[in-house]
Amino acid sequence: MADKNQTKIQSIKGFYDILPEATPLWFKLEDTARHILSQYGYNNIRMPIVETTDLFVRSVGEHTDIVEKEMYAWTDSLNGDKLTLRPEGTAGCVRAVIESNLTYNGSQRLWYMGPMFRHENVQKGRQRQFHQIGCEAFGFDAAEVDAEQIILLARLWRELGIVDVELQINSIGDADERLAYRQNLIAYFEQHTDLLDEDAKRRLHTNPLRILDTKNPRMQAMCESAPKLMDCLGEASRTHFEKLCQLLADAGIVYTINHRLVRGLDYYNRTVFEWVTTKLGAQGTIAGGGRYDTLVERLGGSATPACGFGIGLERVFLLMQEYGVTANNVPDIYLVNVGELAEQKAFGMAEALRSEGLRVVLHAGGGSFKSQMKKADKSGARFAAILGDDEAALNEISLKPLLQAGEQKRCKLAEVATLLGMVHE
Repeated sequence: MADKNQTKIQSIKGFYDILPEATPLWFKLEDTARHILSQYGYNNIRMPIVETTDLFVRSVGEHTDIVEKEMYAWTDSLNGDKLTLRPEGTAGCVRAVIESNLTYNGSQRLWYMGPMFRHENVQKGRQRQFHQIGCEAFGFDAAEVDAEQIILLARLWRELGIVDVELQINSIGDADERLAYRQNLIAYFEQHTDLLDEDAKRRLHTNPLRILDTKNPRMQAMCESAPKLMDCLGEASRTHFEKLCQLLADAGIVYTINHRLVRGLDYYNRTVFEWVTTKLGAQGTIAGGGRYDTLVERLGGSATPACGFGIGLERVFLLMQEYGVTANNVPDIYLVNVGELAEQKAFGMAEALRSEGLRVVLHAGGGSFKSQMKKADKSGARFAAILGDDEAALNEISLKPLLQAGEQKRCKLAEVATLLGMVHE
């Protein structure tokens, strides 16, 4: 007997269960994304959840919030390896591309899905274990791929029934252009140190571009008046961005140029973008990404242009709920069985119906006809399939509609799938 005084074990803060009532909507989100990604020629890749810590330090950036404050990192007690639960997916995908030489025969379009981990303050739409779909294209240097990924996301929102999301884009140029801008930005912020909060002061000489992304109301006007990175772009970066804007306009994609959009990771260059909503409070970004043409080389591979994005699935899920998107996973049939012969044949009949493509819940554990029908009603099934000894002897079954008015019909087992299909139409 269990000790009633024993404390129940709870889930860890920021780590949560996705319960059966929610999974049909998750399936709809994931399956829709899979379908659209395949339409654009992206192939699935699956990377490990644990990577060497150095991978993220070298890729994401030593002076980013992720590396400084948010990573779940530890030293393996068995061999001394420094390991980290992945906080994002791009670095691991790049590592896999290099390790397996996936671009040897040409460019690659890849996507992945799974949990990521960051030690952040838990809020609506922000958990410490969260889920992302990531999409990465390697070997493409033209703006067409940047545009393709943005348009892919626009298609995903339409298919999911999500509206009123805003696309924000910017160009942060190449490394030399960003270095020149960085000096201008530091000089500007040094003239306004009295307005900088502690976080901004900490970043001033390590990652000043991230100050532009501050949510501190006291700093908004100052950041709006800061020098614009766009003014430091060279001809190649400017042409790339202008081409992107033209492609989006030609595709009917409405966008806003946000000069303060820099993204939080060090590996980006040129194009950066975010899809944002006002429906989720502070956690307004539902997808974001951009170009990272130097990351493959930085991690030991050959110079390879690349572009990608990540989708925050928890936030998209919340938006789907906000817009009334629904999904269910109810059975087609709840198979009621009463009588000795019926019980003997019920299992085989259920299997035969499943072989016809039907979703069948077989009542187990006996009980009266009335009690079984109550459970059939609660199951959400479209029909109760009633199997008594008379039906079992003739290899027949009686179908009773549960979700709409209709007469109970008796039919041969082989006719059930056809009959349900006709009724469903």
